[in-house]
Amino acid sequence: MEDFSTFGSGLFAVIYLAFIVVMIAAQWKIYEKAGKPGWACIIPIYNIIVLLEIIGKPWWWLLLMFVPIANLVVAIWAINLLSKSFGKDEGFTLGLIFLSFIFYPILGFGSAEYKGPAGMGFQKESYANILDQE
Repeated sequence: MEDFSTFGSGLFAVIYLAFIVVMIAAQWKIYEKAGKPGWACIIPIYNIIVLLEIIGKPWWWLLLMFVPIANLVVAIWAINLLSKSFGKDEGFTLGLIFLSFIFYPILGFGSAEYKGPAGMGFQKESYANILDQE
C-alpha cells in the first residue's frame, strides 16, 4: 500500500509540474503577442506591471492589489480588460477566471491577436467607425 501512495504522489507532482509549465508558456505567448518580452511573465511583481501596460492601465493599479477586497475587483477587471485587449468578450473573461487552465492556453497558443490596450477607452478604429456612422 505504501508503494502506491509514493507512486501517486510522484505522479501528482509530475502532472502539477506539467500544468505549471503549460501555464507559464501560455502567459509567455500572451505577453509576446502583445509586443512585450515573454520572460516578463516569470518575474514577480514585474509581470503585473507589464500586464497593466498590456491592458492599458497605470502602474499604481499594482498598489490596489495589496488592498483586501479591492484586489479581487481589480484582478477581475484586469482579466476582463485582457480578454478585451485580444478581441474577446465577457464569456471568455469568465473562462479565464473559472477555467484558466483551458482558456489561457487558448489565448496564448490560439489565433487571438492583440488589438491594443482595452483600458485606454476608444481605439482609433472604433472612433473612426463612430464618426463614419454619423
